[in-house]
Amino acid sequence: MSPVVNLAAGAVPPSPHRTLLDEGSRVLEEADPALAALLDRELAQQSSTLAMVASSSVADPSVLAAAGAVLGNVTAEGYPGARYHPGSGAFDEVERLAEERARAAFGARYANVQPHSCSSANLSVLTSLLPPGGVLLGLGLDSGGHLTHGSAASVTGHWFRAVPYGLDDHGRIDYAEVLRLARAHRPGVVVAGASAYPRRIDFARFRAVADDVGAYLVADISHIAGLVAAGEHPSPVDLAHVTTTSTYKQLGGPRGGLILIGAEHRATGPDGRTTLAELMRRAVFPRSQGTPNPAAIAAKARALGMLRTESARWTARLVVENAEALAEGLIRRGREVLTGGTDNHMVVLDLRPAGLSGLVAERALEECGILANRNTIPGDTRPALVTSGLRLGTNVLAQRGMGPAEMARCVELIDRVLTGVISVDDTTHALDPHIRRSVRDEVRQLCARFPLPGYPAPALRTGSEVSL
Repeated sequence: MSPVVNLAAGAVPPSPHRTLLDEGSRVLEEADPALAALLDRELAQQSSTLAMVASSSVADPSVLAAAGAVLGNVTAEGYPGARYHPGSGAFDEVERLAEERARAAFGARYANVQPHSCSSANLSVLTSLLPPGGVLLGLGLDSGGHLTHGSAASVTGHWFRAVPYGLDDHGRIDYAEVLRLARAHRPGVVVAGASAYPRRIDFARFRAVADDVGAYLVADISHIAGLVAAGEHPSPVDLAHVTTTSTYKQLGGPRGGLILIGAEHRATGPDGRTTLAELMRRAVFPRSQGTPNPAAIAAKARALGMLRTESARWTARLVVENAEALAEGLIRRGREVLTGGTDNHMVVLDLRPAGLSGLVAERALEECGILANRNTIPGDTRPALVTSGLRLGTNVLAQRGMGPAEMARCVELIDRVLTGVISVDDTTHALDPHIRRSVRDEVRQLCARFPLPGYPAPALRTGSEVSL
């Protein structure tokens, strides 16, 4: 029998979906307290730390709810209206809604919302546009590029003949070198995009290079997608043949990726017959992925729907203002900021003048409640797990509502830690306990003043022990 629910006159009964999620949480707490305690601990950590990892953002609670939706039980290979399994009617509508919102957010004519990540989206795109051994021109990993743009550590560096382009003496993309290398190697695909590049990317110049050698231009905007959607960074959607992005780095969505096409959606692929839109459909399914994640696509739909709000545009503007303030403050304190500043959400430090490795800086800051990641920088001689750089981002700080005034405080805290840390070697350090305690306390106070939007104030279970 169904339970009887007494409702006051005019009250709206809870939706079955919400009831299901609430019941699931209750059962988890009772049946698996060890796991529940770990999740509580994670919430407490996220709420009380300054997340300045450039590839992070915070998902709205409604996005998290969609990601935990009952759609996760659906198995449905294929696309809306052309599934290989029955029972996907509701999922079809959810996926169509996500596609519609992706097109609207980025001004695209085609959107594929099925990729499980931007890395898988990139792999789908590249394998559909390039044959094995084809030439791929992308920003070198040491210059701020991404693994999937042809790095030897990635499958793309094994399947294709990767040619890296780099930076000029000012740390900017060397567009003259891009053209020279393109003419010398005749790539089938040119990738415009980066993982650790703090300046604007000139997509029009990249398109001119691609046209000069008859290549396809693929733009990877994973790190700047929120800024692109808000008009805070030029959009490549109508300039590139194909654009890819992740949905979590700056979009506040779930782990996942998107493939977008603008004006070129009816252009043909390498076979001269298949349109790029149809080619991308086949590139994801069945070429490189099987079953999509329906609940993740629901979460993408929710996050993409939030992108066109005034709040999202305000946050994107704050992301940029905060990064500028962060860079300027660090420079004033004598820190070596690559390119002398930033145009987006990212600030990259060269720690060599301070005698620190990226790993030592990352660990010392984490002890104090500040999260920033070590990063390889141009001319780096340290290994990738150690590095000489530190990458900081302002996505989450802006989402919390912090502004340039709070960035001045963040600069002071970061500088205090980097000044006080003693590097024993590239992997080991010592930090005065007083610095650790004082900075950690100030971080907690700052986070309490600017809580994660929509998140409850966390409290770990009293006396709870976590068994692993």
